[in-house]
Parts: sequence; structure tokens; C-alpha cells
Amino acid sequence: MLVVTAFSVVRTRSLFAIVALSGVFSLLSALLFIAWDAVDVAFTEAAVGAGISTVLMLGTLALTSRAAKISHKSKLTPILAVIITGAAMFYGTLDMPKFGSIDTPVQTHVGPDYLSQIPEDIHIPNAVTAILASYRGYDTLGETAVVFTAGIGVLMLISALSRRRRDEDKEGNTDDTEGTS
Repeated sequence: MLVVTAFSVVRTRSLFAIVALSGVFSLLSALLFIAWDAVDVAFTEAAVGAGISTVLMLGTLALTSRAAKISHKSKLTPILAVIITGAAMFYGTLDMPKFGSIDTPVQTHVGPDYLSQIPEDIHIPNAVTAILASYRGYDTLGETAVVFTAGIGVLMLISALSRRRRDEDKEGNTDDTEGTS
């Protein structure tokens, strides 16, 4: 479903539909993270990806046009940028250890200590949740503060936009009544 949603985003011309499909993509990604037992990542993806980003993009659409303009420029530059970026990302992964390899630094240093101490110290069955909620609690608190701050920012933008529209409506009504007097 992620691939179908991504393909739909690329092929759609309606900016509103693109924003809605991007929110759907984020929610599907959050479901995938839940299936992988990464509940903390799923929560962040749902809050930031589907929630805050979608609201910001809808606010932007309220200030701009609702349909994408067809560009007559060459599509070669964006395609080259994507290819170069993809190649750089691929090159960056070449020296990574194989997935599941037992001799990686994560598997030989801190990981075993955490996994052995979690049942005795915290009594939480999910190791990821236990690490994020306890051992890395301040870091998680900081991430939560960032999400909260972003949410407050979105609410401020929405309230400013609605206030601006009310002011414009009042100015428009005043002009109409003056013309009829």
C-alpha cells in the first residue's frame, strides 16, 4: 500500500489530494513501524508526519493555489538530482555491517547490557520501549518537547490564518455596506 500511495502522490496533479495522500503515506508508515514493534517511532511518524506536516501543508494550500501548474522546464535537472542523491546514499551504506550480524558494535557493547538489565531494572517486556522510556528518558522528553512545540506552532499558524480571514471578511463587508448607502 505504501508503494501504491507513493505512486499516486507522484501522478496526482491536485495539491489537496497530494497533501491527503502524503498524510495517508505517513499513517501507513506508522502502521509499519507498529508491526515492527517500534511504537515510539510510529508515534512520532503519526504525530509529525501525518499530523503536523499535513496541517502545515493544508495551511500553505489555503494561502496558495490548489492545483499544480504544468511546468514546461526540462525535467532532466530534478531527475539528475534524485539519481545523484540516491547514489550518494547507496554509497554511504556500502560499509555497513550485514543485517543481523552478531559482531556489530551495537551487538557487542551496550546492547547486551541493556537486554540483560531490563527485566530486573524496569520490568517492561518491550526492550525498545524500556530503553526509550527509562534509559533514554531525557532524550525522549526532548523529542516530545520538539513535537509539542511544533504542534503549538501549527495551532498558532492556524489561529493567525483564521484571524486574518475574519479581518478580511469584516473589511469586505464594510466596503459593501458603504457602497449601498
